[in-house]
Amino acid sequence: MVDTSVILSGIKMDNPVIPASGTFGFGYEFASIYDINCLGTFSFKGTTRDERFGNPTPRIAECPQGMLNSVGLQNPGVDRVISEELPKLKECFHKPVMANVSGFSVEDYAYTCEKLDSEDQIGWFEVNISCPNVHGGGLAFGTSAKNAAEVTKAVKKVITKPVFIKLSPNVTDIVEIAKACESEGADGVSLINTLLGMRIDLKSKKPILANKMGGFSGPAIKPVALRMVYQVYDAVKIPIIGMGGISTAEDVIEMMLAGATAVQVGAQNLVDPFACKNIIDNLPKVMEKYRINSLTDIIGGAHNG
Repeated sequence: MVDTSVILSGIKMDNPVIPASGTFGFGYEFASIYDINCLGTFSFKGTTRDERFGNPTPRIAECPQGMLNSVGLQNPGVDRVISEELPKLKECFHKPVMANVSGFSVEDYAYTCEKLDSEDQIGWFEVNISCPNVHGGGLAFGTSAKNAAEVTKAVKKVITKPVFIKLSPNVTDIVEIAKACESEGADGVSLINTLLGMRIDLKSKKPILANKMGGFSGPAIKPVALRMVYQVYDAVKIPIIGMGGISTAEDVIEMMLAGATAVQVGAQNLVDPFACKNIIDNLPKVMEKYRINSLTDIIGGAHNG
């Protein structure tokens, strides 16, 4: 019998499959259609210090092999997440959850993380310094090694739980930024966030998104994500959560061979709400097909020989 379990920063997960933040809400919506406790964990909706309405509409544009989104971190703010969202989540999800946090200053990140750190449902933090949809927000931190290190240092000072820094692919050298986060105590890195893209409507001759540009995700970005995970794995000693274009069990194994300890599924959840469940159900069969007994044995396997 194959072993799908992995250990992420000291916490054992039944499998490495994690719905990505922004595609799974706070979990309880999906719990109405299947038992979400089959998941390794999930990264809940990006949370900021204060409530955010997000960007103006339209916020979504379809693309071949993917989609653009410019939601803009719509969320109720950290106080309501603690008082309203987490209690509802606790009723349907009985494993540690990953708290995704965004901000507009170093102080914002530290404040929101410190508030959430005492919540017993939270097993890990995923600090998003790479959102391409918010003016003056996360992307400014994610494109500078110095700023990324500063956020990491500030968050690590005020919390006790493992911190994964979510990195942007919209940079010249993602390895430099990953190493800067590691140097300031990051327990891991998540990569990649969406690529910056746009669509133009031929009839109106204007950008489709009200924000003009947005985050491009979906199967088309998987080769870029794999390449970046592969490069970062060679450069750091901390675990990697890999994401970008994952839609099948085969994709999960490919990402783990590149160096990921766990794998997030994003845009596919919006195409098929059962995507993560189907991947988890298929994972043992695919492991048997490729003669993989334990997933932990293949992490970074593409670097051997």
